[in-house]
Amino acid sequence: MNLVATADRRGVRGGGARRVGGAARSVGRALHLPVTGAARGIRRATHAHGAGESGLGKLIELHAVNGAGDVMITVALASTVFFSVPTDEARGRVALYLAITMAPFTVLAPVIGPLLDRLPHGRRAAMAAAMLARALLALLISGAVATGSLELYPAALGVLVASKAYGVVRSAVVPRLLPPLFSLVKANSRVTLAGLLATGVAAPIAAGLHRIGDPWPLYGAFVIFVGGTALSFSLPPKVDSARGEAVALLAAEETRLPRTKVKRPGLRTVGPAVTHALGANAALRCLSGFLIFFLAFLLREHPLSGQSAVVSLGLVGVAAGAGNALGTAVGAWLRSRAPEIIIVTVVAAALGMALVAAVFFGAVLVTCLAAVAGFAQALAKLALDALIQRDVPELVRSSAFARSETLLQMAWVFGGAVGIVMPLNGTVGLLAGAAFVAVGWLSTLRGLIASARYGGRPRARVA
Repeated sequence: MNLVATADRRGVRGGGARRVGGAARSVGRALHLPVTGAARGIRRATHAHGAGESGLGKLIELHAVNGAGDVMITVALASTVFFSVPTDEARGRVALYLAITMAPFTVLAPVIGPLLDRLPHGRRAAMAAAMLARALLALLISGAVATGSLELYPAALGVLVASKAYGVVRSAVVPRLLPPLFSLVKANSRVTLAGLLATGVAAPIAAGLHRIGDPWPLYGAFVIFVGGTALSFSLPPKVDSARGEAVALLAAEETRLPRTKVKRPGLRTVGPAVTHALGANAALRCLSGFLIFFLAFLLREHPLSGQSAVVSLGLVGVAAGAGNALGTAVGAWLRSRAPEIIIVTVVAAALGMALVAAVFFGAVLVTCLAAVAGFAQALAKLALDALIQRDVPELVRSSAFARSETLLQMAWVFGGAVGIVMPLNGTVGLLAGAAFVAVGWLSTLRGLIASARYGGRPRARVA
Protein backbone atom coordinates (compact mmCIF):
# COMPACT_ATOMS: atom_id res chain seq x y z
CA MET A 1 0.00 0.00 0.00
CA ASN A 2 2.75 2.45 0.94
CA LEU A 3 4.61 1.72 -2.30
CA VAL A 4 1.46 2.32 -4.33
CA ALA A 5 0.74 5.60 -2.51
CA THR A 6 4.32 6.76 -3.03
CA ALA A 7 4.13 5.94 -6.73
CA ASP A 8 0.84 7.81 -7.01
CA ARG A 9 2.31 10.88 -5.33
CA ARG A 10 5.35 10.76 -7.64
CA GLY A 11 3.03 10.47 -10.65
CA VAL A 12 1.03 13.47 -9.50
CA ARG A 13 4.20 15.50 -8.93
CA GLY A 14 5.61 14.39 -12.30
CA GLY A 15 2.39 15.26 -14.08
CA GLY A 16 2.29 18.63 -12.32
CA ALA A 17 5.87 19.35 -13.30
CA ARG A 18 5.10 18.43 -16.90
CA ARG A 19 2.04 20.66 -16.90
CA VAL A 20 4.03 23.56 -15.41
CA GLY A 21 6.84 22.97 -17.93
CA GLY A 22 4.35 22.78 -20.78
CA ALA A 23 2.69 25.99 -19.64
CA ALA A 24 6.08 27.73 -19.42
CA ARG A 25 6.98 26.57 -22.93
CA SER A 26 3.60 27.80 -24.21
CA VAL A 27 4.15 31.21 -22.61
CA GLY A 28 7.66 31.30 -24.04
CA ARG A 29 6.38 30.48 -27.52
CA ALA A 30 3.66 33.12 -27.19
CA LEU A 31 6.23 35.77 -26.24
CA HIS A 32 8.72 34.59 -28.83
CA LEU A 33 6.21 34.28 -31.68
CA PRO A 34 5.83 38.03 -32.46
CA VAL A 35 9.60 38.39 -32.84
CA THR A 36 10.20 35.22 -34.82
CA GLY A 37 7.03 35.70 -36.83
CA ALA A 38 8.03 39.22 -37.78
CA ALA A 39 11.54 38.05 -38.65
CA ARG A 40 10.16 35.26 -40.84
CA GLY A 41 7.78 37.70 -42.52
CA ILE A 42 10.59 40.14 -43.26
CA ARG A 43 12.77 37.35 -44.57
CA ARG A 44 9.97 36.11 -46.88
CA ALA A 45 9.46 39.63 -48.23
CA THR A 46 13.15 40.37 -48.83
CA HIS A 47 13.86 36.95 -50.35
CA ALA A 48 10.77 36.75 -52.60
CA HIS A 49 10.86 36.16 -56.37
CA GLY A 50 14.35 34.69 -56.41
CA ALA A 51 15.99 37.45 -54.37
CA GLY A 52 17.01 34.94 -51.71
CA GLU A 53 18.74 32.64 -54.18
CA SER A 54 20.57 35.45 -55.99
CA GLY A 55 21.73 37.18 -52.82
CA LEU A 56 19.70 40.35 -53.42
CA GLY A 57 17.69 39.62 -50.27
CA LYS A 58 20.85 39.93 -48.16
CA LEU A 59 21.61 43.30 -49.76
CA ILE A 60 18.06 44.48 -49.08
CA GLU A 61 18.46 43.59 -45.40
CA LEU A 62 21.88 45.26 -45.27
CA HIS A 63 20.46 48.46 -46.76
CA ALA A 64 17.68 48.44 -44.17
CA VAL A 65 20.34 48.26 -41.46
CA ASN A 66 22.19 51.11 -43.16
CA GLY A 67 19.05 53.29 -43.19
CA ALA A 68 18.29 52.60 -39.53
CA GLY A 69 21.83 53.47 -38.44
CA ASP A 70 21.96 56.65 -40.50
CA VAL A 71 18.70 57.98 -39.08
CA MET A 72 19.97 57.37 -35.53
CA ILE A 73 22.97 59.61 -36.23
CA THR A 74 20.79 62.16 -38.04
CA VAL A 75 18.44 62.50 -35.07
CA ALA A 76 21.37 62.96 -32.70
CA LEU A 77 23.05 65.60 -34.91
CA ALA A 78 19.80 67.47 -35.57
CA SER A 79 19.05 67.64 -31.86
CA THR A 80 22.55 68.89 -31.06
CA VAL A 81 23.15 71.32 -33.92
CA PHE A 82 19.62 72.56 -34.62
CA PHE A 83 17.06 72.10 -31.85
CA SER A 84 19.19 72.80 -28.78
CA VAL A 85 19.81 76.53 -29.49
CA PRO A 86 17.77 79.58 -30.59
CA THR A 87 17.02 80.00 -34.31
CA ASP A 88 19.63 82.67 -35.05
CA GLU A 89 22.35 80.68 -33.32
CA ALA A 90 21.11 77.50 -34.99
CA ARG A 91 21.58 79.08 -38.44
CA GLY A 92 25.17 79.88 -37.57
CA ARG A 93 25.82 76.42 -36.21
CA VAL A 94 24.25 74.71 -39.22
CA ALA A 95 26.25 76.98 -41.54
CA LEU A 96 29.39 75.98 -39.62
CA TYR A 97 28.33 72.36 -39.92
CA LEU A 98 27.99 72.74 -43.69
CA ALA A 99 31.29 74.59 -44.00
CA ILE A 100 33.24 71.97 -42.03
CA THR A 101 31.47 68.88 -43.32
CA MET A 102 29.70 69.47 -46.62
CA ALA A 103 32.33 71.73 -48.23
CA PRO A 104 35.16 69.20 -47.85
CA PHE A 105 32.68 66.50 -48.79
CA THR A 106 32.06 68.13 -52.18
CA VAL A 107 35.80 67.82 -52.77
CA LEU A 108 36.04 64.25 -51.51
CA ALA A 109 32.86 62.94 -53.16
CA PRO A 110 34.23 62.88 -56.73
CA VAL A 111 37.24 60.92 -55.48
CA ILE A 112 35.22 58.19 -53.76
CA GLY A 113 33.87 56.61 -56.95
CA PRO A 114 37.20 56.35 -58.80
CA LEU A 115 38.91 55.11 -55.64
CA LEU A 116 36.37 52.33 -55.16
CA ASP A 117 36.63 51.48 -58.86
CA ARG A 118 40.17 50.35 -58.04
CA LEU A 119 38.86 47.93 -55.40
CA PRO A 120 36.46 45.75 -57.41
CA HIS A 121 37.58 42.58 -55.62
CA GLY A 122 36.89 43.90 -52.12
CA ARG A 123 33.33 45.19 -52.23
CA ARG A 124 32.12 43.22 -49.22
CA ALA A 125 35.12 44.43 -47.24
CA ALA A 126 34.52 48.02 -48.42
CA MET A 127 30.89 47.91 -47.28
CA ALA A 128 31.91 46.39 -43.97
CA ALA A 129 34.58 49.07 -43.53
CA ALA A 130 32.01 51.80 -44.21
CA MET A 131 29.72 50.29 -41.57
CA LEU A 132 32.49 49.87 -39.00
CA ALA A 133 33.78 53.40 -39.59
CA ARG A 134 30.35 54.83 -38.85
CA ALA A 135 30.04 52.67 -35.74
CA LEU A 136 33.30 54.08 -34.35
CA LEU A 137 32.47 57.63 -35.43
CA ALA A 138 29.10 57.36 -33.68
CA LEU A 139 30.95 56.70 -30.42
CA LEU A 140 33.24 59.66 -31.11
CA ILE A 141 30.25 61.92 -31.78
CA SER A 142 28.57 60.73 -28.57
CA GLY A 143 31.56 61.98 -26.61
CA ALA A 144 31.55 65.29 -28.49
CA VAL A 145 27.83 65.72 -27.81
CA ALA A 146 28.41 65.22 -24.10
CA THR A 147 31.36 67.64 -23.90
CA GLY A 148 30.35 70.12 -26.62
CA SER A 149 33.75 69.81 -28.34
CA LEU A 150 34.44 70.60 -31.99
CA GLU A 151 35.26 66.93 -32.66
CA LEU A 152 31.60 66.70 -33.67
CA TYR A 153 32.21 68.32 -37.07
CA PRO A 154 35.10 66.28 -38.47
CA ALA A 155 33.43 63.14 -37.14
CA ALA A 156 30.22 64.11 -38.95
CA LEU A 157 32.27 64.60 -42.13
CA GLY A 158 33.65 61.11 -41.66
CA VAL A 159 30.11 59.74 -41.35
CA LEU A 160 29.11 61.45 -44.61
CA VAL A 161 32.13 60.07 -46.46
CA ALA A 162 31.57 56.55 -45.12
CA SER A 163 27.88 56.72 -45.97
CA LYS A 164 28.68 57.87 -49.49
CA ALA A 165 31.26 55.11 -49.91
CA TYR A 166 28.65 52.55 -48.88
CA GLY A 167 26.16 54.00 -51.38
CA VAL A 168 28.64 53.86 -54.25
CA VAL A 169 29.56 50.24 -53.53
CA ARG A 170 25.89 49.29 -53.12
CA SER A 171 25.11 50.73 -56.55
CA ALA A 172 27.92 48.67 -58.03
CA VAL A 173 26.80 45.50 -56.23
CA VAL A 174 23.11 45.49 -57.28
CA PRO A 175 23.73 44.45 -60.92
CA ARG A 176 25.71 41.45 -59.66
CA LEU A 177 22.76 40.18 -57.58
CA LEU A 178 19.84 40.43 -60.03
CA PRO A 179 17.51 37.40 -59.90
CA PRO A 180 16.34 35.91 -63.21
CA LEU A 181 13.80 38.09 -65.06
CA PHE A 182 14.40 40.90 -62.56
CA SER A 183 14.95 44.42 -63.93
CA LEU A 184 17.55 46.67 -62.35
CA VAL A 185 14.84 49.26 -61.67
CA LYS A 186 12.78 46.74 -59.70
CA ALA A 187 15.83 45.61 -57.74
CA ASN A 188 16.78 49.19 -56.86
CA SER A 189 13.17 49.89 -55.90
CA ARG A 190 13.16 47.01 -53.43
CA VAL A 191 16.48 48.04 -51.93
CA THR A 192 15.46 51.69 -51.62
CA LEU A 193 12.04 50.87 -50.18
CA ALA A 194 13.65 48.68 -47.52
CA GLY A 195 15.88 51.59 -46.49
CA LEU A 196 12.90 53.94 -46.29
CA LEU A 197 10.84 51.53 -44.20
CA ALA A 198 13.76 50.94 -41.84
CA THR A 199 14.24 54.69 -41.51
CA GLY A 200 10.55 55.13 -40.66
CA VAL A 201 10.78 52.45 -37.96
CA ALA A 202 14.09 53.64 -36.50
CA ALA A 203 13.26 57.38 -36.39
CA PRO A 204 10.77 57.22 -33.48
CA ILE A 205 13.06 54.78 -31.67
CA ALA A 206 15.90 57.30 -32.05
CA ALA A 207 13.62 60.06 -30.73
CA GLY A 208 12.77 57.88 -27.72
CA LEU A 209 16.44 57.19 -27.06
CA HIS A 210 17.15 60.91 -27.26
CA ARG A 211 14.72 61.48 -24.41
CA ILE A 212 16.95 59.28 -22.24
CA GLY A 213 19.99 61.37 -23.13
CA ASP A 214 21.69 63.08 -26.08
CA PRO A 215 24.27 60.32 -26.70
CA TRP A 216 21.79 57.42 -26.65
CA PRO A 217 20.78 57.51 -30.33
CA LEU A 218 24.48 57.34 -31.14
CA TYR A 219 24.88 54.27 -28.95
CA GLY A 220 21.99 52.75 -30.90
CA ALA A 221 23.75 53.64 -34.17
CA PHE A 222 26.92 51.94 -32.91
CA VAL A 223 25.07 48.68 -32.24
CA ILE A 224 23.27 48.81 -35.60
CA PHE A 225 26.41 49.49 -37.64
CA VAL A 226 28.36 46.76 -35.85
CA GLY A 227 25.59 44.38 -36.93
CA GLY A 228 25.83 45.79 -40.45
CA THR A 229 29.57 45.12 -40.48
CA ALA A 230 28.96 41.44 -39.88
CA LEU A 231 26.04 41.32 -42.31
CA SER A 232 28.21 42.76 -45.10
CA PHE A 233 30.28 39.58 -45.19
CA SER A 234 27.13 37.47 -45.58
CA LEU A 235 26.71 38.75 -49.15
CA PRO A 236 27.56 36.20 -51.85
CA PRO A 237 31.22 36.07 -52.91
CA LYS A 238 30.24 36.96 -56.49
CA VAL A 239 29.82 40.62 -55.52
CA ASP A 240 33.62 40.76 -55.29
CA SER A 241 33.98 39.59 -58.87
CA ALA A 242 34.93 42.26 -61.42
CA ARG A 243 34.92 40.00 -64.47
CA GLY A 244 33.99 41.94 -67.58
CA GLU A 245 33.81 45.34 -65.86
CA ALA A 246 35.46 48.57 -66.91
CA VAL A 247 35.46 52.15 -65.64
CA ALA A 248 32.98 54.70 -66.98
CA LEU A 249 34.09 58.26 -67.60
CA LEU A 250 31.81 61.24 -67.77
CA ALA A 251 32.14 63.30 -70.93
CA ALA A 252 33.92 66.14 -69.13
CA GLU A 253 36.52 63.74 -67.74
CA GLU A 254 36.96 62.00 -71.06
CA THR A 255 37.71 65.21 -72.95
CA ARG A 256 40.55 66.05 -70.56
CA LEU A 257 42.46 62.96 -71.68
CA PRO A 258 44.61 62.99 -74.82
CA ARG A 259 42.74 61.41 -77.71
CA THR A 260 45.31 58.65 -78.05
CA LYS A 261 44.87 57.65 -74.43
CA VAL A 262 41.07 57.40 -74.31
CA LYS A 263 40.72 53.64 -74.15
CA ARG A 264 38.08 53.38 -71.46
CA PRO A 265 34.39 53.57 -72.37
CA GLY A 266 32.55 56.67 -71.22
CA LEU A 267 28.99 57.86 -70.75
CA ARG A 268 29.38 59.99 -73.86
CA THR A 269 29.54 56.82 -75.96
CA VAL A 270 25.96 55.83 -75.07
CA GLY A 271 24.06 58.88 -76.27
CA PRO A 272 22.56 61.94 -74.58
CA ALA A 273 19.62 60.37 -72.74
CA VAL A 274 21.61 59.42 -69.65
CA THR A 275 23.32 62.81 -69.31
CA HIS A 276 20.04 64.69 -69.81
CA ALA A 277 18.34 62.47 -67.23
CA LEU A 278 21.23 63.07 -64.85
CA GLY A 279 20.79 66.83 -65.23
CA ALA A 280 17.06 66.61 -64.49
CA ASN A 281 17.73 64.46 -61.43
CA ALA A 282 20.36 66.93 -60.24
CA ALA A 283 17.71 69.68 -60.34
CA LEU A 284 15.42 67.60 -58.14
CA ARG A 285 18.28 66.86 -55.73
CA CYS A 286 18.98 70.60 -55.52
CA LEU A 287 15.33 71.15 -54.64
CA SER A 288 15.47 68.39 -52.02
CA GLY A 289 18.57 69.78 -50.31
CA PHE A 290 17.16 73.30 -50.46
CA LEU A 291 13.81 72.35 -48.93
CA ILE A 292 15.38 70.38 -46.10
CA PHE A 293 17.44 73.29 -44.80
CA PHE A 294 15.19 76.18 -45.80
CA LEU A 295 12.00 74.69 -44.36
CA ALA A 296 13.83 73.56 -41.23
CA PHE A 297 14.59 77.20 -40.34
CA LEU A 298 11.43 78.69 -41.77
CA LEU A 299 9.07 76.37 -39.91
CA ARG A 300 11.00 76.72 -36.70
CA GLU A 301 10.59 80.50 -36.83
CA HIS A 302 7.14 80.52 -38.48
CA PRO A 303 5.39 77.18 -37.78
CA LEU A 304 2.44 75.96 -39.80
CA SER A 305 -0.81 77.53 -38.64
CA GLY A 306 -2.00 76.11 -35.35
CA GLN A 307 1.02 73.82 -34.91
CA SER A 308 4.26 73.93 -32.97
CA ALA A 309 7.62 74.04 -34.72
CA VAL A 310 8.36 70.40 -33.95
CA VAL A 311 4.96 69.24 -35.20
CA SER A 312 5.31 71.39 -38.34
CA LEU A 313 8.70 69.89 -39.17
CA GLY A 314 7.35 66.43 -38.40
CA LEU A 315 4.39 66.86 -40.78
CA VAL A 316 6.64 68.02 -43.61
CA GLY A 317 9.13 65.22 -42.93
CA VAL A 318 6.42 62.56 -42.90
CA ALA A 319 4.95 63.95 -46.13
CA ALA A 320 8.34 63.86 -47.83
CA GLY A 321 9.01 60.31 -46.64
CA ALA A 322 5.57 59.14 -47.75
CA GLY A 323 6.07 60.72 -51.17
CA ASN A 324 9.47 59.08 -51.50
CA ALA A 325 8.06 55.67 -50.59
CA LEU A 326 5.15 56.09 -53.01
CA GLY A 327 7.53 57.10 -55.80
CA THR A 328 9.64 54.03 -55.15
CA ALA A 329 6.57 51.77 -55.21
CA VAL A 330 5.30 53.33 -58.44
CA GLY A 331 8.75 52.97 -59.98
CA ALA A 332 8.72 49.25 -59.24
CA TRP A 333 5.33 48.97 -60.95
CA LEU A 334 6.27 51.05 -63.99
CA ARG A 335 9.52 49.11 -64.46
CA SER A 336 11.33 50.80 -67.38
CA ARG A 337 8.34 52.07 -69.37
CA ALA A 338 9.31 55.33 -71.18
CA PRO A 339 11.83 56.51 -68.54
CA GLU A 340 12.44 59.81 -70.38
CA ILE A 341 8.74 60.69 -70.27
CA ILE A 342 8.58 59.73 -66.60
CA ILE A 343 11.44 62.12 -65.78
CA VAL A 344 9.97 64.98 -67.82
CA THR A 345 6.56 64.48 -66.18
CA VAL A 346 7.70 64.29 -62.55
CA VAL A 347 10.07 67.26 -62.89
CA ALA A 348 7.22 69.29 -64.41
CA ALA A 349 4.97 68.22 -61.51
CA ALA A 350 7.58 69.29 -58.95
CA LEU A 351 8.04 72.63 -60.73
CA GLY A 352 4.29 73.27 -60.85
CA MET A 353 3.81 72.35 -57.19
CA ALA A 354 6.72 74.58 -56.12
CA LEU A 355 5.26 77.55 -58.00
CA VAL A 356 1.77 77.01 -56.55
CA ALA A 357 3.18 76.63 -53.01
CA ALA A 358 5.22 79.80 -53.45
CA VAL A 359 2.33 81.94 -54.73
CA PHE A 360 -0.29 80.58 -52.31
CA PHE A 361 2.00 79.85 -49.40
CA GLY A 362 0.26 77.88 -46.68
CA ALA A 363 0.43 74.82 -44.45
CA VAL A 364 -1.39 72.44 -46.80
CA LEU A 365 0.58 73.49 -49.89
CA VAL A 366 3.95 73.29 -48.13
CA THR A 367 3.11 69.77 -46.99
CA CYS A 368 1.98 68.86 -50.51
CA LEU A 369 5.21 70.28 -51.95
CA ALA A 370 7.27 68.09 -49.61
CA ALA A 371 5.29 65.02 -50.70
CA VAL A 372 5.51 65.84 -54.43
CA ALA A 373 9.23 66.61 -54.18
CA GLY A 374 9.86 63.27 -52.44
CA PHE A 375 7.74 61.42 -55.00
CA ALA A 376 9.44 63.13 -57.96
CA GLN A 377 12.95 62.55 -56.62
CA ALA A 378 12.35 58.83 -56.04
CA LEU A 379 10.62 58.17 -59.36
CA ALA A 380 13.07 60.24 -61.42
CA LYS A 381 16.02 58.41 -59.85
CA LEU A 382 14.49 55.05 -60.72
CA ALA A 383 13.90 56.26 -64.28
CA LEU A 384 17.55 57.31 -64.44
CA ASP A 385 18.48 53.82 -63.29
CA ALA A 386 16.36 52.42 -66.12
CA LEU A 387 18.16 54.59 -68.66
CA ILE A 388 21.55 53.50 -67.38
CA GLN A 389 20.39 49.90 -67.59
CA ARG A 390 19.12 50.42 -71.13
CA ASP A 391 21.82 52.61 -72.66
CA VAL A 392 25.05 51.94 -70.75
CA PRO A 393 26.96 48.80 -71.77
CA GLU A 394 27.21 46.16 -69.07
CA LEU A 395 30.98 46.60 -69.09
CA VAL A 396 30.69 50.03 -67.48
CA ARG A 397 27.24 49.99 -65.87
CA SER A 398 28.42 49.61 -62.28
CA SER A 399 30.90 52.45 -62.63
CA ALA A 400 28.23 54.64 -64.25
CA PHE A 401 26.03 54.22 -61.19
CA ALA A 402 28.90 55.28 -58.96
CA ARG A 403 29.62 58.43 -60.97
CA SER A 404 25.96 59.45 -61.20
CA GLU A 405 25.47 59.02 -57.44
CA THR A 406 28.45 61.28 -56.76
CA LEU A 407 27.10 64.07 -58.98
CA LEU A 408 23.63 63.85 -57.45
CA GLN A 409 25.07 64.10 -53.95
CA MET A 410 26.98 67.23 -54.91
CA ALA A 411 23.76 68.75 -56.29
CA TRP A 412 22.05 68.06 -52.97
CA VAL A 413 24.88 69.78 -51.09
CA PHE A 414 24.61 72.85 -53.33
CA GLY A 415 20.87 73.12 -52.79
CA GLY A 416 21.29 72.77 -49.03
CA ALA A 417 23.90 75.52 -48.94
CA VAL A 418 21.54 77.90 -50.73
CA GLY A 419 18.76 76.97 -48.31
CA ILE A 420 20.93 78.03 -45.37
CA VAL A 421 21.53 81.59 -46.61
CA MET A 422 18.02 82.34 -47.91
CA PRO A 423 15.93 84.87 -45.97
CA LEU A 424 13.09 83.30 -44.00
CA ASN A 425 10.35 84.33 -46.42
CA GLY A 426 8.19 81.46 -47.63
CA THR A 427 7.26 82.90 -51.02
CA VAL A 428 10.77 84.07 -51.90
CA GLY A 429 12.33 80.82 -50.73
CA LEU A 430 9.99 78.53 -52.62
CA LEU A 431 10.38 80.63 -55.77
CA ALA A 432 14.14 80.05 -55.46
CA GLY A 433 13.51 76.32 -55.12
CA ALA A 434 11.25 76.43 -58.19
CA ALA A 435 14.06 78.16 -60.09
CA PHE A 436 16.36 75.15 -59.49
CA VAL A 437 13.78 72.81 -60.99
CA ALA A 438 12.92 75.14 -63.87
CA VAL A 439 16.55 75.35 -64.99
CA GLY A 440 16.95 71.58 -64.88
CA TRP A 441 13.64 70.94 -66.63
CA LEU A 442 14.10 73.46 -69.44
CA SER A 443 17.71 72.44 -70.10
CA THR A 444 16.87 68.73 -70.41
CA LEU A 445 13.29 68.76 -71.77
CA ARG A 446 14.12 68.81 -75.47
CA GLY A 447 16.85 66.17 -75.24
CA LEU A 448 14.74 63.75 -73.18
CA ILE A 449 11.69 64.05 -75.42
CA ALA A 450 13.86 63.54 -78.51
CA SER A 451 15.43 60.49 -76.91
CA ALA A 452 12.01 59.04 -76.09
CA ARG A 453 10.75 59.75 -79.62
CA TYR A 454 13.60 57.86 -81.25
CA GLY A 455 13.70 55.04 -78.73
CA GLY A 456 16.82 56.30 -76.95
CA ARG A 457 18.98 53.68 -78.61
CA PRO A 458 22.46 55.03 -79.34
CA ARG A 459 24.85 53.35 -81.68
CA ALA A 460 26.66 50.67 -79.72
CA ARG A 461 30.20 51.89 -79.27
CA VAL A 462 32.40 50.99 -76.31
CA ALA A 463 35.76 52.46 -77.12
